[in-house]
Amino acid sequence: MQNTLAVVVTTPPNSNLTTTAINIVRAALDSSVSIIGVFFYQDGVLNAAKQLLIPSDEFQTLTQWQQLNSEYNVPLYLCITAAEKRGLSDELNNHESSNIDSAFTVSGLGELVELTSKAERVVQL
Repeated sequence: MQNTLAVVVTTPPNSNLTTTAINIVRAALDSSVSIIGVFFYQDGVLNAAKQLLIPSDEFQTLTQWQQLNSEYNVPLYLCITAAEKRGLSDELNNHESSNIDSAFTVSGLGELVELTSKAERVVQL
């Protein structure tokens, strides 16, 4: 049976635990562990914010998540309820586009249930 891992991120982009989550995903991929998804919940949804500006001399978490998604097809799921509570939406008014980065798939807690039931291991940070 193939090793599978799901990661749940509940920390904001400027947290060391978010950097740890990225490192766990990269280490798992290097060890041929299949990442079935990363679910962003609570303050973790801020990792998907397009307009969040992190100083250039600091670790760029959004760029790292985008690379994991594009290079390794790591699915990035965003809890829409938690996102909307923090000002993120994929359905803004006619004058604004979504403020959620396109690497993230908007979903609900049902996706988290699916991930945790399919994964052999779940890591939450």
